[in-house]
Amino acid sequence: MLLERIYDEDLAQASFVIGCQAKKEAIVVDPRRDLDVYVKIAEKNDMKIVGVTETHIHADFLSGTRELASATGATMYVSGEGGQDWQYEFDATRLYDGSEIKLGNITITAVHTPGHTPEHLSYLVTDGAFADDPGYMLTGDFVFSGDLGRPDLLDEAAGGVDTRFEGAKQMFKSLRDKFLTLPDLVQVFPGHGAGSACGKSLGAIPSTTVGYERRFSWWASYAENNDERGFIDELLDGQPDAPFYFGRMKNQNRRGPEIMGERAPLEELDNAEVAKKLEADEVSFVDTRSADAVHNGTVEGALNIPGSGNTATYGAWAVNPETDDRPLVLLAEDQESAQSIWDHLVRVGIDKVAGYVTSFDGLPVSKPQVINPGDVESFDAATLLDVRAVSEYDEGHIPGATQLHGGRVLWNLDKLPQHGTIVTYCKSGARSSIVANVLRHAGFDVAELKGSYDAWAIHQDSVSSASP
Repeated sequence: MLLERIYDEDLAQASFVIGCQAKKEAIVVDPRRDLDVYVKIAEKNDMKIVGVTETHIHADFLSGTRELASATGATMYVSGEGGQDWQYEFDATRLYDGSEIKLGNITITAVHTPGHTPEHLSYLVTDGAFADDPGYMLTGDFVFSGDLGRPDLLDEAAGGVDTRFEGAKQMFKSLRDKFLTLPDLVQVFPGHGAGSACGKSLGAIPSTTVGYERRFSWWASYAENNDERGFIDELLDGQPDAPFYFGRMKNQNRRGPEIMGERAPLEELDNAEVAKKLEADEVSFVDTRSADAVHNGTVEGALNIPGSGNTATYGAWAVNPETDDRPLVLLAEDQESAQSIWDHLVRVGIDKVAGYVTSFDGLPVSKPQVINPGDVESFDAATLLDVRAVSEYDEGHIPGATQLHGGRVLWNLDKLPQHGTIVTYCKSGARSSIVANVLRHAGFDVAELKGSYDAWAIHQDSVSSASP
């Protein structure tokens, strides 16, 4: 049996290829939309991808299930659980609790594990060539290494009202009646790792076991004592801010993401033509450099989506393709870099990229406004905007600052001052630069705090030390 984990560091998301080496057939679980990695694994192992499935209707990335099925002819399998309100809206084979998929000697059994979402499935995998019982479980957003999937995302990002309480109850029941009935030896492969917003304290370990979680997880004592109330209180406490693009992902994944088909390689564009399109407001420019580089000068009205990490996450903070259909022009070192950035963007449904340029030659360039930490108190700001998570804000913030998570700003422009200068900050400046350029792109006057909160805190310490 082949069981290979493909991990996207950007979104902290795992997908899996399960293959029968005797029959030369494979199935992919929770694929992303850029498919080369799965195709190459299948080719390397002389296998044909005959199936594709997912654990649930995802909120943090756009599923590649339809894309992979279109490219390979694989059969699609999706959950039929969760009730009428949680049905997929595209044609695919429905799986229910106990449904089986056979790949030669391998049996994949669907287990309904609601809690994170009502329709959520986990998959037990039995390698029939070696054992009669399952040895592996793909848990999606149910059980993570050291944590559980959050049950409040439907409230936080998808328009639900108080669904978190029912979700938490379902999570407790799924643990008690499904997960904890399994032998300790079953290896557990979660759908996310540290850094994902789908839980509050995910571990970075790629796998765990039923026995390890039964003994050492934070929820183990609640399950052992059948303390549902205590479990719910702790599960719901301290969940991180959910970016608002999660709602778009949830809706698109339920309907069925648009199939892109084979994408032509991105082409380098003529700077003079790009300048004309920028002047006509026909494209959006994306500066993919670091915040420090952007502060030294960038294209007027440019978005800042760093290409060196978290490109998909920050891209989804900066671009909402449902309300802005202008193609993107990327600043990139070369074609390979541009293509890689586009691959990350399509994972969150940002598909329209016109091409790339390698320089600012002939483009309108300006220097973003930045203020020093010592000038914050005297600066006449319309608002001081802290774009960190609420947990960071609660640990310490600049007096008078308003907290709004960076992944929610684009959806709350009408709540920000329409006149005057907005001053933005985060911890060190990277997130602040992304948000500041989103606001500039939308027509706001923005200044960024140089060095952000860390620099301000150092300045405050130095002032305190200098005081008699």
